[in-house]
Amino acid sequence: MEFSPWTWIAFVSFLAGMLALDLGVFHRKAHVVRFQEAITWSIVWIALALGFSWLLYQNSGSRTAMEFLTGYVIEKALSIDNVFVFAMLFTAMKVPRHCEHKVLFWGVFGALAMRVVMIVAGVAMIQRFHWLVHVFGGILLISAWRMLKGPDVSKEPGDHWLVRLSRRVIPVTDDYSGDRFFVKQAGRWSATPLLLVLILVEWSDLVFAVDSIPAVMAVSRDPFIVFTSNAFAILGLRSLYFALSGLMEKFVYLKYGLAGVLGFVGVKMMLMDVAPIPISISLLVVAGMATASIVASLIFAPTPQTAEL
Repeated sequence: MEFSPWTWIAFVSFLAGMLALDLGVFHRKAHVVRFQEAITWSIVWIALALGFSWLLYQNSGSRTAMEFLTGYVIEKALSIDNVFVFAMLFTAMKVPRHCEHKVLFWGVFGALAMRVVMIVAGVAMIQRFHWLVHVFGGILLISAWRMLKGPDVSKEPGDHWLVRLSRRVIPVTDDYSGDRFFVKQAGRWSATPLLLVLILVEWSDLVFAVDSIPAVMAVSRDPFIVFTSNAFAILGLRSLYFALSGLMEKFVYLKYGLAGVLGFVGVKMMLMDVAPIPISISLLVVAGMATASIVASLIFAPTPQTAEL
């Protein structure tokens, strides 16, 4: 169904209000986000997403609500992989822990803006060139294979081409200055290393969006559904990071579940015109794969003592 411009305005206003409340009230002062706080906010964001799906059910029917839930589960599962990248990035760049939330906040803000453009462009391209559905499906299958191989950690974040380019364009200080992105030294403004970290966070989200957006478009072609499912997952990404960042080494089988999700969605897109898979089946498969990989990691993951043997 078509969602009116007023629906878009209402949802974007909701996002703006929640972001303003987050940074202006609850996290006005930089501090280390503790596990209990992260869990509380994770529950809040999940509850808001479920409440939104209920509104969709009441106003647009069960299919629309199911498309949103499936897209949200896909995005939520894939966002766990972002947590791995953020953890490695923050560690490699020696980011002070009390600055991590601010970086992720502005990273989320930029990610939402980028994804609006990418979603609208992607939906328009598929509507005009339907064969691109199969191309996107192939991209997801390749992404699933890359995920099984594991991330490329051969290069340090400081050697990334974006970091080198940024240092050539703007002066960058050697040390962090609290949670500030810019400082004034000797009469001129300079960026701090925290800005370089933010640039890398935005870049990593752009890379992840190339996988996640086509994955959600496999279950819905409605830009509003694709964007809202992306938005709720991204808004919950910060609390997910702080809740899981200390447990990353435990999720040893997670990459198999996420690769399975990407592979299943890729096959779904490629078979869309031949043997379409119902939304309800897609939701069960995606949720089942993600849950099974997490449970298997928690139960069967080798302990450090076992790994040494």
